[in-house]
Amino acid sequence: MEKSYVVYVDDNFHYMNEEERYKSGDYATLEEAVSKCRRIVYDFLEGEYKPGMLSKELYAQYCMFGEDPFIRGPSSDFSAWDYAKRRCDELCRSQNDNNS
Repeated sequence: MEKSYVVYVDDNFHYMNEEERYKSGDYATLEEAVSKCRRIVYDFLEGEYKPGMLSKELYAQYCMFGEDPFIRGPSSDFSAWDYAKRRCDELCRSQNDNNS
């Protein structure tokens, strides 16, 4: 069975440098591809988070140094930056709530 969706990953630190891009995998469904993209972003955010960090600080780290996965296929509106913004808010809020 041919895989319809391909996940590629750019490096925010090397913006617009296609030599830094790598292929993360081929996926049969959009849901699988989106799940992979989300995991890539979340792994970076989880690794960068420090106790007490503000969402905007974590997001700035992502924008400067994180990986920016994207999907090539029949259709996809996934945005790693939008997802990162939401996850930064959620991660910092839940971590800070747990430390209160």
